[in-house]
Amino acid sequence: MAKIHPTAIVEDGAQLGEDVEIGPYASIGAHVKIGARSVIRQGAIVDGHTTIGESCQIFPYACVGMKTQDLKYKEGSISYVEIGNRTVIREFATVHLGTADGEKTIIGDDCLFMAYCHAAHGCVLGNHVICSNSVQLAGDVHIQDWAIIGGCAAAHQFCTVGRHAMVGGMSKIRQDVPPFMLCDMQDSSQKVIGPNVVGLTRRGFPRETIAALKEAFRFIYHSGLNRTQALERVENDVEQIPEVQELVQFYRHSTRGVC
Repeated sequence: MAKIHPTAIVEDGAQLGEDVEIGPYASIGAHVKIGARSVIRQGAIVDGHTTIGESCQIFPYACVGMKTQDLKYKEGSISYVEIGNRTVIREFATVHLGTADGEKTIIGDDCLFMAYCHAAHGCVLGNHVICSNSVQLAGDVHIQDWAIIGGCAAAHQFCTVGRHAMVGGMSKIRQDVPPFMLCDMQDSSQKVIGPNVVGLTRRGFPRETIAALKEAFRFIYHSGLNRTQALERVENDVEQIPEVQELVQFYRHSTRGVC
């Protein structure tokens, strides 16, 4: 049985899994589905066509599944928010519905979305993503698995942050951030510093993989070659382990350009 505080509002139609807890003054909409053992804390709002996985935590005054701020939204459209298992949404964070019919805003498994963060319509966050306090994600931003975004960073719409990337705090993400790399602001622009050595080491990547990524970084950013030439050199002169291949393909398939 769910544990619902007497002051909470749970609308008819909401589906609550086993051992769900709904805190005081929280509000749960009629189309919401909440998985087993998840906790919705004081004053949080979960509305819209929102699905929350198992063992999640929604902290006080977070708003999940509210109408998008996109002015193209048409009243009566049905869009969605989907949150995976064991994800934590901290205080005052906002996760909005999609804009067009059927569009989804997605946060995966084991993510940490810290206080005052915002995910706009159509954002897709993979698994194990960490967004530090006050990260602001515009519409249709994609954050791939294991990426970490530093506090108060903001991402332009349609940007992608690659797997295992680390973005420094206060960054302006205006182009795609390559996987496995560390990016930060320098001279008022976002720049790739080098491989995310600390993060990759903590996650068990072998030295040989990190060394290959360092070599690829040198070709792409410090060889004096243009991007096409540099990627060809990486393919010809760097060991073609999966991570290097993924890095090259990320550059080649980027639509906004890469930092």
